[in-house]
Amino acid sequence: MTIQESQLKVDQWIKTTGVRYFNELTNLGILMEEVGELSRIMVRKYGEQSFKENESDNGLADEMADVLWVLICLANQTGINLTEALEKNFEKKSLRDANRHQHNQKLKNPPQS
Repeated sequence: MTIQESQLKVDQWIKTTGVRYFNELTNLGILMEEVGELSRIMVRKYGEQSFKENESDNGLADEMADVLWVLICLANQTGINLTEALEKNFEKKSLRDANRHQHNQKLKNPPQS
């Protein structure tokens, strides 16, 4: 599924099953909540915290999809074409960072754990 198709599918789902979009500020709050849930799993799976007895890392993909879903909702609500926005972002990063990362010694010599 392309990004454009995703935007259309989310819009169709919201307007039928979801009834209507939550307002933009509500969706921003929901996005922060979903990022927090993703962060919780990532910190426990890849960071130094451990899972509680009743927790697992099984929801990682689902939490990433939740973040993407709400981001798509916000893009739809604000008239952002995410395909175009991502293409422009690639251009910006390619110009700005053309040599930056190749000269970054921190990337060439990662810290030892």
